[in-house]
Amino acid sequence: MLRRTALAAAALIAAGALALTACTAGGGGDSTPTATGKPDPDASVAIRLVLEPGNLDIRQTAGSALDQILVDNIYQGIVARTPEQDIVASLASDWTVSPDGLTYTFTVREGVTFHDGQPLTPQDVVWSLTAHKSTPGWVDADVTDPTTGEIIGGALSHVSTIAADGQNVTLTLSEPDSSLLWNLTGRAGIILKESDTVDYKTKANGTGPFVLKNWSQGDSITFARNDAYWGDKAQVGEVVFDYIPDNQAALNAVLANEVDVVTGFDANLKDQVEKSGDFSLVLGKSTDKGTLAFNQTTGPLADKRVRQAIRQAIDHDAFIEAMASGETLYGPIPSLDPGYRDLSEVAPYDPDAAKKLLKEAGEEDLELTLTIPNFYSTTIPQILVSDLNEVGITLEVNSVDFSTWLTDVYTNHDYELSFVLHTEARDFENWADPDYYFTYDNPEVQSLYEKSLAATDEAKAADLLSQAARIVSEDAGADWLYNGASVVAVGTNITGMPSINVNERLDLADIAKSNG
Repeated sequence: MLRRTALAAAALIAAGALALTACTAGGGGDSTPTATGKPDPDASVAIRLVLEPGNLDIRQTAGSALDQILVDNIYQGIVARTPEQDIVASLASDWTVSPDGLTYTFTVREGVTFHDGQPLTPQDVVWSLTAHKSTPGWVDADVTDPTTGEIIGGALSHVSTIAADGQNVTLTLSEPDSSLLWNLTGRAGIILKESDTVDYKTKANGTGPFVLKNWSQGDSITFARNDAYWGDKAQVGEVVFDYIPDNQAALNAVLANEVDVVTGFDANLKDQVEKSGDFSLVLGKSTDKGTLAFNQTTGPLADKRVRQAIRQAIDHDAFIEAMASGETLYGPIPSLDPGYRDLSEVAPYDPDAAKKLLKEAGEEDLELTLTIPNFYSTTIPQILVSDLNEVGITLEVNSVDFSTWLTDVYTNHDYELSFVLHTEARDFENWADPDYYFTYDNPEVQSLYEKSLAATDEAKAADLLSQAARIVSEDAGADWLYNGASVVAVGTNITGMPSINVNERLDLADIAKSNG
């Protein structure tokens, strides 16, 4: 949820956070196990998650903890995304785009009802998209320049009009926006009932295959099958999300048969979790980016040589080995996203080169502080402390609660080095936003990003992003310690459990549980 260009940070902070999770990293693409028993249509599936949302308001509360469970399952958009990041139909049965990229026409499905029984209408679509665009405080609302009033950001910032004609809803753009369809697969495209009076912080009223049954705050959230769903019905009677932050406690829940699926797991526990034969460890690709941010505004980190030295002092393979999952990443775009290129040659592991750069910069006895949320594994700062010490950098670790990180780092930019796991797909816009907490400011990158948005050809847009990503990496705009994997322990009696990018989205419409 680290969105959008020139995003309204204060609104996000008040709402409760970013596209960050406390999940274990990894990489790969194992398949989920195949059950042999007969699926039980009334089964209850218990899924361990790590980060519980502070409230359920999908409109105003940022945070991957909400997207992970609510999008696709409770709320739906006019279009959706698959785990492989393809864009597919949802509440719109189809759509067309004009050759000039300025007109998008969506055909709204008939026969869809909200969970409270009210019908979905094209006017609900118009109202919802307009509200997402223009309501202050909503996560993907337009961002305006306080001086000029000009719209400078927002998921639907290039949309000038939204109108319905029969079952068709047409969006007219002021200029092409190659990210529009993708944005509509997220919060900006979620369709709500016009004039609904539901308390979104504790309740929900969507169109998805599950309904919100219960939220026991501090413990679990339960979804029940929506038997009035417009599409294929869910394969189980209910899903219970058990929030268990500690991996050892999650393993204990597995061994006690208290959960059926464990997400955000530690791949190092593979032998233990598979020992009984009742679970399999599954690794899937993700867009999780373990990001070491540099505050480049003042001090030694304003010197590119120092930032590059830090990058070349870090043994990225050590993170992959320590976590038994994931893959190295040397730029801001992971392999699942458009524009990805292998940039390992930009910052190869070379402590001697790092020492030379520090000497050139006059920073041979450098002391820096790393600010990191306290829910992350101590392995990450331990590797960083050791590697940087080898080149003469003393690293102090400041482990803080997440709310402190949000205030100090994200809002006030009061830090030297910071680490968090950014989970959202296609979030390159943050590198084109000089006001973002990364503090990275390069007009050429900003221009390339704007050109990528204006491109009407997908390949051209991806190539422009690739060029911009290389510049960010060559500037040592940050360091990317790893591209994490979705690490999931799945019961052998479970089928249909997603394994790709589960830290961001967890579509459970096809999950099933057998009796044997």
